[in-house]
Amino acid sequence: MTGANRGIGRALRVNAVHGHATNGQHRVVDGQQLSFGYLLPTRDAVARGRPDAQRRLALGECAEQLGFDAVWVGDSPLARPRQDALAMLAAIAARTERVTLCTAVLVPALRSALLLAQRAATVDQLAAGRLILGTGAGFPYSETDWQFAAVGVPYERRVARMVQTIVAMRTLWASPGEPVSYEGSLVGLDSVVLEPAPHRVGGPPVWLAGAGEAAERRVGRLADGWLPYFPTPEQYAEGWQRVREEAEQAGRSQAPVPGLYVTVALDACVEAAQRCLRRNIERYYRQPFGVIASIQAMYAGTQDGLREWLGPYLAAGARHVILRVADDEFAHGLEAAAEARAALTDDPHGVVR
Repeated sequence: MTGANRGIGRALRVNAVHGHATNGQHRVVDGQQLSFGYLLPTRDAVARGRPDAQRRLALGECAEQLGFDAVWVGDSPLARPRQDALAMLAAIAARTERVTLCTAVLVPALRSALLLAQRAATVDQLAAGRLILGTGAGFPYSETDWQFAAVGVPYERRVARMVQTIVAMRTLWASPGEPVSYEGSLVGLDSVVLEPAPHRVGGPPVWLAGAGEAAERRVGRLADGWLPYFPTPEQYAEGWQRVREEAEQAGRSQAPVPGLYVTVALDACVEAAQRCLRRNIERYYRQPFGVIASIQAMYAGTQDGLREWLGPYLAAGARHVILRVADDEFAHGLEAAAEARAALTDDPHGVVR
């Protein structure tokens, strides 16, 4: 047994002591209580020349056993290559029972609305209704433009195409087995029949990434959940206020679930954590660390420090936290994230309540 695997064994025992269930009823990520997700390191594995999908699936299974509420899988065929997100989630669905399975984030504008609706419905069946379709328009840099060109989709209208694809999918999921038509300026359906239906009536929840007033108001009108990565809690609070205002103006009875996507490097030595974070971010994005740090939520330091750093985001409204772990050893990173999650959810001082 490797040191990393021994570490996961220790974390599993810690989880049992804290009394977190590893089997049984699906724990819904609905914003009613604080919950935590783990980002499967599919992109990191490819970037390091270790793309073995089976090992990543084992991490997803361990994340459920370690008490995480959700496992998230990224999507990018060319800009930041990795395994297909929905295929990975289908495989994890067969290995798990409780954990919610999510894309973070999938780019609908790169796909046919019909084919994506069918694939998502199939994964939702395999997962018995545990799928969340996290979506976005694409990270705004040159590789994303190239990715759109490679599949023959104009980059300039990707946001409108994303919105129309989501509307078309929901139309199909709402009436399985019946002819459905939808006419958008970029996406259309003409008497199309989708069957079988997703497991969840009406289809899986659709979350949206995005920051800035236009994106936040779009989330308020359209999304079931919000997945931003603001570098400061003040920016998060401002954005969440706009999301709620737009949801209310749209006549929605409930605002989207407020999520937060954060990258963390955890180590007892703060300097070592900072070096690890920089190394992993530059390898992941192929961009200077400062560029990414200026737009994304990141933390490097101890587990106790993470509690203090995260507290203001939770006070600003975040209720589902996705941890992308920067660690050169994936199993060790999962163990550290699980221990941090346990400490945060069991916080005796009410920092994260």
